Order: sequence, then structure tokens, then C-alpha cells
Amino acid sequence: MGKVMVIGCGGVASVAIHKICQNDGVFTELCIASRTVSKCDALKEKLEGTTKTKITTAQVDADDVEALTALIKKEQPEVVLNLALPYQDLAIMDACLAAGVHYIDTANYEPEDTAKFEYKWQWAYREKYEKAGLTALLGSGFDPGVTSVFSAYALKHYFDEINYIDILDCNAGDHGYPFATNFNPEINIREVSAKGSYWENGHWVETEPMEIKRVYNFPEIGEKDMYLLHHEEIESLALNIPGIRRIRFFMTFGESYLNHLRCLEDVGMTSIEPIMYEGREIVPLQFLKAVLPDPSSLGPRTKGKTNIGCIFIGKKDGQEKRLYIYNTCDHQECYKEVGSQAVAYTTGVPAMIGAMMVMTGAWKKPGIYNMEEFDPDPFMDALNKWGLPWKISEDPELVE
Repeated sequence: MGKVMVIGCGGVASVAIHKICQNDGVFTELCIASRTVSKCDALKEKLEGTTKTKITTAQVDADDVEALTALIKKEQPEVVLNLALPYQDLAIMDACLAAGVHYIDTANYEPEDTAKFEYKWQWAYREKYEKAGLTALLGSGFDPGVTSVFSAYALKHYFDEINYIDILDCNAGDHGYPFATNFNPEINIREVSAKGSYWENGHWVETEPMEIKRVYNFPEIGEKDMYLLHHEEIESLALNIPGIRRIRFFMTFGESYLNHLRCLEDVGMTSIEPIMYEGREIVPLQFLKAVLPDPSSLGPRTKGKTNIGCIFIGKKDGQEKRLYIYNTCDHQECYKEVGSQAVAYTTGVPAMIGAMMVMTGAWKKPGIYNMEEFDPDPFMDALNKWGLPWKISEDPELVE
């Protein structure tokens, strides 16, 4: 049907690209563009012969709006799927505007020098995208992404109003390292070391990092410790889900991870403030990223499952109703299919689906949109088809 350009060639991008090539009836052409073109070429070589999708590669610096715009105009994709770093979102959005191409990403923009997760910078582009007749779909990963679609689906089919949402992200995988992150170390550590927050009664409640802990018995996994974090989908769901009183986000962490993280924080290794070292400026967190295991190398050694979903409490026909919509994903099964662990898989598959929704016109209207603002049904059907089947529990255990 059309051509997609993927910007980035890391772990999540690799999964999305595998899925794009599986879905060659929709994605007839693919351009993989990254700063390191050798990664793109290696992936192209691996996939050619397994798909009808025509694959090309290109070298580009996603921070260079002029060069990226020129590349997009040359390649002429229908959509650009941004799987680069969150710091680069605005530059890529500018290039898509200049080239007249639809835009999809998986994570909201954050300034490189501030660990701050907000949609305000991207929402500011609404009028520009509307006037250009272009669609920008924000946060088409799992969380954010699928969790927002779960919320829209629950509201459409099970509730008249939703009052409480708890988003739970459990990774029960074991990679055997004392300390490693399952996605980009820099983004991961910035996320978990920032102050937590949740939405309640129309305003934000801020907490200290990892201050609020709960234990939850996850289906197919068992009891795990989880901690309240700030997460970007809370911001848009608070605006778009009627009747909402509180939204919280919890993520599981093992004791070994937390102990190592505390030690690294204590000695300044998680800082994003530049320091001078032997006559040159370095950022401690970026140096730490360089010495930690590459998340894309964890696939063959990770065992166990993920469980990500949403617990909803609301009303239907005047009666209180509870619901848990979730997905479980097996690390080893993901590795067998696409050579990746489940954390990258659960983000890469929805990235492909979001691009497909825009490409086919199922989700397409001028402006900037979060996932819950479109009809959830075609996306939910695609999750079942493309590797992330979901389940519903109508009497779930609640989080206190």
C-alpha cells in the first residue's frame, strides 16, 4: 500500500522493522535511516528474502532538521516512524512538517538537559499539523500506547465512566546480569530516578522517587514489588477519559536493580549535569550508558515474562464495575521470532501497528493526537494478530 521511513535502528526499531516486513501487504516499501548506517545495512541484509517489502537504508543525523527534511523529500514515505531518542522528537516533527509527511513516535519529547516528561512541547504543534493536513500520532508503544488504547476500549465497551486507572508494568525477566536496563539505559535511569507523580481530583500529586511501593500478584507471574512512577500517558488520559478521579502508574523492580541504582546515584553516576574529565566535558549518565550491557544484547539470555495492563474502576448502568485488561509476553518466544527480548517487542509491535493505522487511514485526521483519541477497535484487533494478544479479567485484584 505504501512506504514507511523508520528513524533509528536500536532494539525497539529492530522489532518494529521485523514486524513491518511481516506486514508487507501494507508496508510495500521501507527506508531505515540512522546515524549508524551499518546497523541499517545489517538489518536489511538479514530481512531481504524473507519479505516482499522493498528495503533501502540511509545515513542521517536526526538532530539535523535540514538534512532530515531533504532525506524525507527524497524518499517520499507516506509516514515517518520515529524510533530515535526522545530528545529528537521535535526536530523530526519539524522535518515531517517541512516535507509534508505524517508522524508517529513511541515516547514524548523531553529536553536533553532536564529529566522532564511532558506533552506540552509536542501539543504546541497542533495548529501547525492541522494547517498542513498531517497526522501526528504520539506514544504508539505499549506504555504509553497500548495502555491508552486499553483505556479507550474499556470506556467504549465496558463502562459509562471510568473513575480510577492503575497502569501496571511488570517485567519478570531475568537476564543474569547484576545490573542492566531493558531499554536505553539513559532514558530508563532518567525515568526511574525522577520524582514520581499521579493524577488525583484534577491535579498532580508529586512523590519522592520510588517512595510508594506496592506488592501485586500478576497473572501468569506471581507477586512482585512495584513502585509508583510518573509516566506520560497519565497526562493525556486525565484530559481524555471522562469521569476520571485518579490515575497511577506502577513499574516492578527487583532488589538488585534498586540497590545498584541507589549506589550509582550516591556516587553521581546517574547525573545529567556535565562534568570536566581530563580536559573534556562528559555527562556521567551518558558515560554509564556506554559501560552498561547494550539492551539489544539481552535477548538470548533473558528468560521469563512481562505483564503490562490497566486496572479500571468505574460505573456501568449505575453500578460499580472493575476490569483488568492486560498482555503477557514471553522473553524467549520474542527472541525466537525477532531476535529481541520482550521489553523491546512490546514497544516495537505497537509502533508498527500505529504506523499501519495512519498508513491505511484507519486513524488519520489533521492534528496532534494521543492514542486514546481514536477508535480502539482496529488497534485491539491488530494486537491479537501481530503478537500481543490481550486478556480481560472482570474481577481483578485491586491495588490499595
